Amino acid sequence: MQNTQWQNIQNGQLMYLEEFLTPDEADILYQTLMDTMPWRQESITLFGKTVAQPRLQVWFGDKAYQYSGLKLEANPMPDLIQKLCDQCSRTAGQLFNSVLINLYRDGYDSMGWHQDNEPELGDAPVIASISLGAERKFALKHNNGQDKLAYQLKHGSLLIMAGDMQHYWKHALPKSRKVHHPRINLTFRHIK
Repeated sequence: MQNTQWQNIQNGQLMYLEEFLTPDEADILYQTLMDTMPWRQESITLFGKTVAQPRLQVWFGDKAYQYSGLKLEANPMPDLIQKLCDQCSRTAGQLFNSVLINLYRDGYDSMGWHQDNEPELGDAPVIASISLGAERKFALKHNNGQDKLAYQLKHGSLLIMAGDMQHYWKHALPKSRKVHHPRINLTFRHIK
């Protein structure tokens, strides 16, 4: 595993580990999740309209999670995912107790600009995200409208957002016509 160095940015901290999992570990995890997860396409409320999310997802954790009018009920983590959760907790220096797993079926599935700042995540949420499958661009922009960052999230990588990131920065997984293969990401968090 790479050196775990935090990158200090305006109003936050980031850590990106390109090879958090070995290629074999990433391949096995990707295929296991594709084959065994009870994927669902949920609907959310945006600007007063109910729409189907452009991705599939699964929620595991000891508490429910709510965002954009959607409530995800508590479900115990399978052993495989609990081991990853523990590994991410050690790397981030933050105890995680839940995970939102997203399946982006191709480049047309996406995640719009948002902040993970729901009250149940606490004052300074730490979010750890493992990427599997197709490489995708992950974009960040500061609320000041000027500072922007982007990462090409590779198969088996880990990105951690910490500090005040969720108050001052928005992030997104933009659509891409060039991506024709699925991507899975596991976003670990601590629900209070």
